[in-house]
Amino acid sequence: MWSEPSPAECFVERRRRLATRLHGPCVLGSGIARVRNFEGNRFAFRAESHFLYFVGRHIEEALLVFDAGTVTLFVEPPDPDDALWHGPEPSLEELAEQLQLDVRPIDEFSVPQGAATLPPGDVESSLWLEEVLGRAVEAGNVAANELDVELARVMVEVRLRHDSAALNQMSQAAAVTARAHRSGMVATRPGRREAQVRAAIEAEMTACGMIPAYNSIVTVHGEVLHHGSSTHLMNAGDLLLVDAGAESAEGWASDVTRTWPVSGKYSGVQAEVYDAVLASQLAAIAMCRPGVRFRDVHRRAAEVLVSGLCEIGLLRGSPSSLLERGAGSVFFPHGIGHLLGLDVHDMEDLGDLAGYAPGRQRSDEPAERYLRLDRDLEPGMVVTIEPGFYRIGHLLGGPPFAAIADAVDGDKLAALSHVRGIRIEDDVLITEDGHHVLSADVPKQRADVEAAIAG
Repeated sequence: MWSEPSPAECFVERRRRLATRLHGPCVLGSGIARVRNFEGNRFAFRAESHFLYFVGRHIEEALLVFDAGTVTLFVEPPDPDDALWHGPEPSLEELAEQLQLDVRPIDEFSVPQGAATLPPGDVESSLWLEEVLGRAVEAGNVAANELDVELARVMVEVRLRHDSAALNQMSQAAAVTARAHRSGMVATRPGRREAQVRAAIEAEMTACGMIPAYNSIVTVHGEVLHHGSSTHLMNAGDLLLVDAGAESAEGWASDVTRTWPVSGKYSGVQAEVYDAVLASQLAAIAMCRPGVRFRDVHRRAAEVLVSGLCEIGLLRGSPSSLLERGAGSVFFPHGIGHLLGLDVHDMEDLGDLAGYAPGRQRSDEPAERYLRLDRDLEPGMVVTIEPGFYRIGHLLGGPPFAAIADAVDGDKLAALSHVRGIRIEDDVLITEDGHHVLSADVPKQRADVEAAIAG
């Protein structure tokens, strides 16, 4: 399959929806390509998501201006000399026709009085936008300017629930992600390196006209939540944790995690813990429907996981009592999931404005302090559901573990030395009457995973 574009009409409608909610002018910058090590060698350019949502094109150093009911895109006119190196670019007239948008040369831009903006995530793009606007723009800090905070609130209102074009893009990304994970499963064998599996996964994305939505996590050290390298040898008895998702050409993300046995078969203790994590995930997904508070989804996942750990003999006692004593924060130390969209952690550049509903704030409790989302679920929202079990060294030797040490079977914990980390993650769309799992084609039942590894 190949990444298919959204119709221009959807961007026209998105721009209309933002324009009707604004209380003043705003300027959205696309950003600039960052230098990798010298001027002629740059990282691949990806437009800022807030710009991309309304334009759908990765146009460097462009400005989208909303002012008094008008919307104008200011861009650098194509340089004929660039065609030698990069190929011909559309003229401003052609671009205007393609985007159904008024397009002007960047030299005609002037800053509307009292214009709000949203700071880019990187310093280089922020400095560029700061120079363009003639005022301070602090990278990744929307809270530095009151006008920008108000724009951020409006942006959350517009982007929180996805339209049909966005869902089509995310469905495409999920379908490619399913192909990629299956390719990774087939490539897994003892004696190979994690990098060989990662290469098989990302090759599938490239072949479909997509890129990784984030740095793929392909590791036998699943106890490290965001393990960055893929250099280790995979040995028989290891579990391979793969957190990898495709990004469509328009920037829409998928985010999926599976954990599978390098040898092709889960061992007895691995199967026990895997089933406990899977039961937790399925219970959390079952809760996903309009009106349900996402924090309650997290608590349900933790409850089912701790109950499963009691059933396999790792923990002793009442699951509810163990949760009160902090068992969840020891073996499941992160939140159940987050918003998903143009960003893999959608709109987290706006701080907690997107993730937390008005009047709600992050908890200080260890089991919930990393929860990225605390809203009531609504139709059109897409969230990840990703519980996990981890044997993290410093947690097993710290105060949280001491609080439950008397309830832990030491022999059983030692028997789980080859588990390290198990995470299972899917992308879940909230529908009018429940939910739909966008990433359902990625195998996760043990028998299906083992069959996929066998090819």
